Amino acid sequence: MSCGNQTFVVEFILLGLSTQPKTQIVLFMVFLTCYVISLIGNTIIIWISKVNPRLHTPMYFFLNNLSLLDIWYTTNIVPKMLVNLLSQKKTISFKGCIIQMFIQLSLGGTECYILLVMAYDRYVAICSPLHYTSIMHPILCIKMATGSWMGGLINSLIHTVFALHLPFCGPNVINHFFCEVPAVLDLACADASLNKTVIFFCAILVVMAPFFLILITYVYIIANILKIRSSMGRKKAFSTCASHVIVVCLFYGTIIFMYMRPGQSHVLNQDKMAPLFYSIITPMLNPLIYTLRNKDVKGALTETLKKKKVFARIKNN
Repeated sequence: MSCGNQTFVVEFILLGLSTQPKTQIVLFMVFLTCYVISLIGNTIIIWISKVNPRLHTPMYFFLNNLSLLDIWYTTNIVPKMLVNLLSQKKTISFKGCIIQMFIQLSLGGTECYILLVMAYDRYVAICSPLHYTSIMHPILCIKMATGSWMGGLINSLIHTVFALHLPFCGPNVINHFFCEVPAVLDLACADASLNKTVIFFCAILVVMAPFFLILITYVYIIANILKIRSSMGRKKAFSTCASHVIVVCLFYGTIIFMYMRPGQSHVLNQDKMAPLFYSIITPMLNPLIYTLRNKDVKGALTETLKKKKVFARIKNN
């Protein structure tokens, strides 16, 4: 197929984070470690939430969704990134690039909505504790989780379909470590201003709207916490929200920096740091934040491991 007198691009070259061989080896070890920690941490959260009845609550149902999402998110990007760090030919096929972009957009949008749903769960738990069980019933939780995944999928379909309507005739060098949509669009041999406008307005719906709703939710949560007379009660209430607030700040901060800048060039070296943070660092930190600050998770993990040891001793005897 041709684009004028040129041939359509069949593969892209990913420049990555560095062209220095020694630096690439160091980066390989660092990101491999981050990936392994992310897989282990998120898998533990999913496992402990399933096997321990104490964690069969809406909060941990949504946390399971977040952990599953983070596993897929990092697996979509990091393995190919690690291969390219050790390869001379740092390429990805056109189809592979589109698939990677589609999955990244879908999971990123889903995480925005999941974090909003988790904020609502905390709002009900603190502002309407007596009605928590009746409001956050399993059917509603499943509907909200399903809606979050569907919202991310629709967001991704919109951007992917618009991107596929653009011709890519060359150049084929992406100044990035994965197929980030703004970086890919800048390689189109046609005007991509409509695509960038769509990105901006979709980001308002997928990123900014949930973010502001989370802020409003926490205004009500904090107002209710301050009404608690007991200092221990206030401390416990703040503690249940602290982990979620940290995750929201880490994730939304970098996403807003990347996608809420209309009319600016996104394919700059400094712009690689924001995607690096929300695609690799944040999924690694999420399980650490939720386990290190959460007594329920730590208690459930300790309890489950003790049971495993007891069963192992009985079996050996």
